[in-house]
Order: sequence, then C-alpha cells, then structure tokens
Amino acid sequence: MNTSEEKKKSNHKKLSIRNIIKRGLFITIGAVIMAYGLEAVLIPNNIIDGGVTGLSMILSHVTSINLSLFLVLLNLPFFFLGYKQIGKTFAISMLYGIIALSVATSFMHHVEPMVANELLAIVFGGLILGLGVGLTIRNGGVLDGTETLAILVEKRLPFSVGEIIMFVNVIIFTIAAFVFSLENALFSMLTYYVAFKTIDIVVKGLDDMKSVYIISDNTTEIADAITERLGRGVTYLHGEGSYSGEDKRIILCVFTRLEETKLKDIIKELDPQAFIIATDVSSVHGGRFKKRDIH
Repeated sequence: MNTSEEKKKSNHKKLSIRNIIKRGLFITIGAVIMAYGLEAVLIPNNIIDGGVTGLSMILSHVTSINLSLFLVLLNLPFFFLGYKQIGKTFAISMLYGIIALSVATSFMHHVEPMVANELLAIVFGGLILGLGVGLTIRNGGVLDGTETLAILVEKRLPFSVGEIIMFVNVIIFTIAAFVFSLENALFSMLTYYVAFKTIDIVVKGLDDMKSVYIISDNTTEIADAITERLGRGVTYLHGEGSYSGEDKRIILCVFTRLEETKLKDIIKELDPQAFIIATDVSSVHGGRFKKRDIH
C-alpha cells in the first residue's frame, strides 16, 4: 500500500460500534422529542415548523394524509444529495433520523394535546422542537433536509447557510398564511425563533467557549490569579505598541461563558486600566485546555 492510499485510509476511519450505538440512541431520542412537539403542541394549534417539516405539515393538513409519509417523501431527495455531495456517514445518519421522526409522529398521531393556548404553544412548542433537533444535530444527525440543501447551495451562491434557510422559511410561512391564517403564520415564525435559539443552546451548551486577550502592565499577577482562582491556563503572546514602541506581553486565555464574570472581576481587581478583547470561540480541541482543580 503506497503512502497516498495509507493517508486516504487514515482519513476515513469507521465509527466504533459504541459510537454508532450512542449516535443512534441520541438521534432516536431527539426524533421522539421533536415528534411529540409536533403532534402534541404545534399541530393541534395549527402552528407549523420551518423547512421540509413545515411543508410536510401544510401538505398533511390540506390532504389529510398522515404527516409521517410526507416527512419521508419530501426528505428523500436531500438524502441522495447528501450522500453524493457530503458523505455516506452524514447521509445514513440523516436517513435514520428522518425515519425515526416519521415513525415517532405516526405513533403519536392521536396523542392528547399538551396545550390549547397559542402563547403556550409558541413557547413550549419551540422549546421541545429545539431540544429534539439540537440533540440530534449535536450527535451528527439531521431531522430536516433544508440544512442539507442550504449547505450545498451555499457553495454556488453568495449567501450563507442561515440566509438560505431563512429565505426558504419565508416562502413556507407565506404559504402557511394562505392555508391557515396570517395570525397562525406569525405564531409559526415566533415558534421557529424559539426553537432556533433552543437549538443553539443545546448544540453549543451553556458552557460554550470564549477567548480573551489581555494587555496590561500587570500580566504576571493577572496570569497567576487566573490560574490559581479560575483554574485556567494562560498563554503569553508578545506584541509591540505602535505608539510607544514598547514590547508588550499579552495574555491569551480560553474559558467558558459561565466563568466570564469571575475572570473580569480578577482583571479589574488587579488592573482596572487593562485592555481586554473577548471573542466567541466555536470549538476548542487538544492542548491543555482541561480545567485545573482550584481550592
């Protein structure tokens, strides 16, 4: 086997049985949670979700055909697109998630409605949907083909994934205004917003990461305090002031959002004049990021 073949093989490692079972379990749980949100909250109140799921709900309402059938039929083209353009693992996870959602909605078709108030339906429907979808996405699955379409179209058009999904949903909610009513379409948009925010929390977690750059004359004291009192390691970067020409030692530290207030208190206590730049971090891997014990 030559070097290129070895490299190719190393880049396509199969998931372990344990990871496959774990992924399948959480995708199933996410699909069941979403199905309950659809059948027990949204559908009884004539509120729809966005994307392919929303279009499936509209067609099910108009034709009286079970929602589960449309969920599979309308998502199948996106499965084949995902298989060809993104990869086998993604496509299989997507197909399993859609089938799990379809089966779950079929079993819950006659479930007792959870709420009969539009405001409660918006809040709890969005939370339940967001929890189910977020749990699925966090474990490598997809319950709606719209995301797949957006990822593929993004490569050919000057729009982001979020903008494409928003454009598709505007069309779907406009259709909902004619099928149900303008009021129900507006309720659906609010529900989708709640679900979107919930997905963000579930996928990223409450402890999503931030990084901070600290420029101060007391870098040693601040770095020691961060390590001792917050349990986080720091890295020194070296810079030069453009005005003064002086060498500056800059502190770089990565921490969780929940630790942000304590970190700022430490800096303010040791140097109220310190210059701080804080930014969001999408993910952190490797290194010595693990939090140290603090006493």
